[in-house]
Amino acid sequence: MKQAILLLVLMTVTQLAAQEKSSVTVKGAEVNNGVVIATVTQAATPEQGKASFALQCNQSVTSCKAPEPGSYIMVRLPKNWGAYDCANVDLYPSSADPATSQKIGEYCLIEK
Repeated sequence: MKQAILLLVLMTVTQLAAQEKSSVTVKGAEVNNGVVIATVTQAATPEQGKASFALQCNQSVTSCKAPEPGSYIMVRLPKNWGAYDCANVDLYPSSADPATSQKIGEYCLIEK
């Protein structure tokens, strides 16, 4: 039993380390035919320029919320993790710690 718990903790830590966090700004969100679509920009970083994204989720999924305009932390999930068949991300309030806070929602990341 102790080995199973240790293995579970190790897997969780590994997954948290594999996630990529970034600060983003939600410009706006709308609902169209049951799909929430949020327009997001990420500030320029030394590795890459400013990026624009669309975050989409199905309104029928419990982890789908239309975020209010403002600043957030976006966490890219590892490949094959999440509710959607695309690059999945979780969105957190900008003052939150993703490791201990509840996410606002889970979205499919569409790069523009």
